[in-house]
Amino acid sequence: MIRATNIFMLEKEIESYFVKSVKAMGGLAYKFNSLSNRGVSDRIVVLPNGEAWFIELKTERGRLSALQKIFANDMRRLNQNYACLNSIEAVDRWTYDRISMKRQIFSSHTTEP
Repeated sequence: MIRATNIFMLEKEIESYFVKSVKAMGGLAYKFNSLSNRGVSDRIVVLPNGEAWFIELKTERGRLSALQKIFANDMRRLNQNYACLNSIEAVDRWTYDRISMKRQIFSSHTTEP
């Protein structure tokens, strides 16, 4: 896992770290700008296991706007994968959880001869 410090990090630095972490997992992190639907998450992530995630990135002091809160609630209501990550540590936890889940799925599909 990539390591960095989180002291006074800008959102673009956290986002860059996040994109590198997703790529290291074999996934893609698409930058998403919706001109007609403000509040949509910063990134749409596609992972090798078929999961897709809507990811909002913030600094530790950053707050979701009213429209971002509506989008987050819509994604949860529609049973979509959504996360708001506000630090390098949050990115590391999210990445670790995805890797751990992959290991659990892989080990549950293996059989003993």
